[in-house]
Amino acid sequence: MQIHNLNQGTPEWQHFRLSYHGASEAAAMLGLSPYVKRTELLHVKHTGTPKEFSDFVQERILDRGHEVEALARPLVEDDLGEDLYPVTCSDGALSASCDGLTMAGDVAFEHKQWNEELALAVENGNVPDSHMPQCQQIMLVTGAERVRFVVSDGTRDRFVWTDVTPDEEWFDRIRAGWEQFEKDLADYLPQALEVKPVGRTPETLPALLVEVTGHVTASNLTEFRNHAVAVFRAINRNLSTDQDFADAEKTVKWCGEVESRLEAAKQHALSQTASIDALFRTIDDISAEARRVRLDLDKLVSQRKTEIKESIIRGGRDAYEKHVQALKAETGGAWVPLGMPDFAGAAKGKRSVASIQDAVDTVLANAKIDADASAKRIRANVAFLEEAIAGYEFLFADRAGLSTKHLDDLRLVVTSRIDKHKADEQRRQDAERERIRKEEQLKLEREAAEKAAADKAAAQAPAPAPAPAPAREPAAAARPASPVPRQAAPVTQMAGRPRPIPRPADAEIVSALVSHFEATEAEVIGWLCELDFSSFDNAA
Repeated sequence: MQIHNLNQGTPEWQHFRLSYHGASEAAAMLGLSPYVKRTELLHVKHTGTPKEFSDFVQERILDRGHEVEALARPLVEDDLGEDLYPVTCSDGALSASCDGLTMAGDVAFEHKQWNEELALAVENGNVPDSHMPQCQQIMLVTGAERVRFVVSDGTRDRFVWTDVTPDEEWFDRIRAGWEQFEKDLADYLPQALEVKPVGRTPETLPALLVEVTGHVTASNLTEFRNHAVAVFRAINRNLSTDQDFADAEKTVKWCGEVESRLEAAKQHALSQTASIDALFRTIDDISAEARRVRLDLDKLVSQRKTEIKESIIRGGRDAYEKHVQALKAETGGAWVPLGMPDFAGAAKGKRSVASIQDAVDTVLANAKIDADASAKRIRANVAFLEEAIAGYEFLFADRAGLSTKHLDDLRLVVTSRIDKHKADEQRRQDAERERIRKEEQLKLEREAAEKAAADKAAAQAPAPAPAPAPAREPAAAARPASPVPRQAAPVTQMAGRPRPIPRPADAEIVSALVSHFEATEAEVIGWLCELDFSSFDNAA
């Protein structure tokens, strides 16, 4: 907080107020002030021209308010047991002109002149929304722990108070409100300040003269008709401004008066003669034209008012929708539908174009503030999701919808999903490891069984019979001198041939080869499939 050495009402103080967003302006900025419209505040900030007041308002209300405030300050000091010091301070672009602040800065004082309705509310412990923004911004700027809000006339007889404490929701609303106000101020195009229009009637028609006896003795009726028709044709029917509507409404009344005057002239003539057709036809023509203009213009006033009102409301809707679409682009499409602001309700009962426009603009600004706050929360959620679900993006296909939740709820959803996925993955891995373990166990059991079967078969097989001894040749001495050629004797079959070994099972063959070569079943089976049996033909 920065303290500024300024005296209220001085040119330096006025310049300070135009350069900062004051606490006393917060209600107008939020569209809650019954005294200053939001568009008026925009105009003042844009032009740098402070609002001017009449001498009566300056002397009887503003200056008197400072006097009463000074009288009430000692009473508040007695209640608090501390001294209060008027101070003007700022924090960033926000400022507050405190009616009083304790030396410790923990209690601020804000005073309002005695008003029965306001006093009753404060006596019951309530501060209306038209004053609450000022109190909250004072605490936001000064860091005070409470504001002693007093309504009095400077005496104990009329003196009520209540304490206002900080409210974070109000703080957020005020910050967002001034942020939106600065955006609107950057786009603001000054318009002529509203001056309540006074309707003008068309050119005054000349006095109608009709004198009759048995016939018309004197009349300016023809000239009157020509003049009246010219005036009727010159009436403005292109209504767009408040002045146009005021003129048209006044003209409607004027046309009615013309009809009445013509009827009076007609009755005056009738009182002088029984019937003069030409006179009456002319009067009837003028009267009919006046009536037609009156009815048409009255209808046009209602129609154009409706059209302009609907146009302003439609403009508010379009501007809000455009703002929402821009925010959606920032959030990646994630959005919480907030509903269309009630522009029609805001415009209801407003009689002038300026008041309708101000009401719609104020509702639009507050709706933008709410939309910006929602978008800010969504952007924070999107940033949280990007970090929290890294590596688990496949679990969050609905991330756009999730980003619209409150952050605490979002954290719970993210944590529960990831924890559940981890638990499911752990169970899957445990089941996979168990399956592999069982397969390995079965494989070992099968290999052991096959080895045992092979060992058993080998143990049961009979030993092979010894090969027969070759026949001895006769001694050389006993052989004749010249050998006689003879056929070789056939190999004699063994008398005791062993019985054939039964064919082993395929598994036994594979198991034996696995054991012998210390290979895997797959390798052995592959070898068997690659055998070339053509090399065994001769052996067979």
